[in-house]
Amino acid sequence: MFENLNDRLNKIFKKLKGHGKLTEKNIEEGLKEVRMALLEADVHYKVVKTFIAGVKDRALGQEVMTSLTPGQQVVKIVNEELTSLMGQENEDIRLTGPTPIPIMLIGLQGSGKTTSAGKLAKMLRSKGRNPYLVPADVYRPAAIDQLQKIGNELGIKVFPSRPKMDPVEICKQAQKNAVQENCDTLVIDTAGRLHLDDILMDELKRIKKAVSPSDILLVADAMTGQDAVNIAKSFDSALDLGGILLTKMDGDARGGAALSIKSITGKPIKFLGIGEKLNDIEAFHPERMASRILGMGDVLTLIEKAQEAVDEKKARELEEKLRKSQFTLEDFRDQMVQIRKMGSLSDIIGMIPGLGNLKQMKNMQVDDYELVRIEAIINSMTRQERFQPNIINGSRRKRIARGSGTTVQDVNRLLKNYGQVMKMVKKFNKGGMRSLRGLMPF
Repeated sequence: MFENLNDRLNKIFKKLKGHGKLTEKNIEEGLKEVRMALLEADVHYKVVKTFIAGVKDRALGQEVMTSLTPGQQVVKIVNEELTSLMGQENEDIRLTGPTPIPIMLIGLQGSGKTTSAGKLAKMLRSKGRNPYLVPADVYRPAAIDQLQKIGNELGIKVFPSRPKMDPVEICKQAQKNAVQENCDTLVIDTAGRLHLDDILMDELKRIKKAVSPSDILLVADAMTGQDAVNIAKSFDSALDLGGILLTKMDGDARGGAALSIKSITGKPIKFLGIGEKLNDIEAFHPERMASRILGMGDVLTLIEKAQEAVDEKKARELEEKLRKSQFTLEDFRDQMVQIRKMGSLSDIIGMIPGLGNLKQMKNMQVDDYELVRIEAIINSMTRQERFQPNIINGSRRKRIARGSGTTVQDVNRLLKNYGQVMKMVKKFNKGGMRSLRGLMPF
């Protein structure tokens, strides 16, 4: 996410920080490079022009010129202006009006509406809502089946739409069914097209009139850059959007859409789709995103992900085991599962301040499959082997490797790493558990 822009900006700011004192010429040269970096990131030229003017006005004032750390002050100004550019603060989904509250998801075909409907429903449920998924796309083959499958996977109820039903009638009937099903929020997955047309807009307008949605979210593909911004303008003028859900952010190394949409449309980005899994969705926080772009990490989001992934009771039990040096391979596996719930290792590293910018980290190939491999190896062990790894001899290692689809070398590496963890546990137990807690992934 924003990898190209992050690299460019960090090189520019490193050069600026290298000057003990900044002159007007230094600042103007730096901002010229920032301008080029933003344009190459596919940020709208009007947005770039306004942004650079704002930064320049502040950077050439007393705020920087009289500072003892002028380079750092420029970075601080850019951070604040980027935050302002993207909306200043997080805007949550609107949930007002009589229940069941309807939420409409709209957008072009291929933007990820159906998967986003499932992600949003799962997020709403985690906040205490009881969502009802509504498949209103009767045109795309298998769209109804896809949402039904997602609902079954999540354990969330889905309205039984049929391909020949009228989308408006589907939404009206779903409102009535939601009451009977004791659901308080409708998540409506509407039809898309390959391009904007009057037929699509007319249908969306009729659905809006029929159900009076509390919020209308445009699902837009971040990787389409300026196209996403233009699409947002068109949908907004016809339907008055409540906000945007930007998908495929994990594959967007430039970031032009995220940096342009709020300024051009006036509508906030509310959520980000950051992967294919149904928990790969984040609330959009402008100040956190600005920090990520500038390589400062995103500790708050990392903490939130950890809190969502961790079972507090299990964490307390694990701490007690660590105190008594009773940390087994089964516990080791459970920790790997918890880390996987937080997202990819690359994303986690990028959220830790300073770590994502280290040359060693940028060149390191982060293998997310390694966690899957560890889990498979431990699952192939007997219960006795997980609790007494010292009994795992050569023949047992071969059996475990065959059962997990890995190699004996993989099994050896896991056992070696586990042994090192146990040495560290014993070492810290002598020095007190307080130090160790900061190193564990919970």
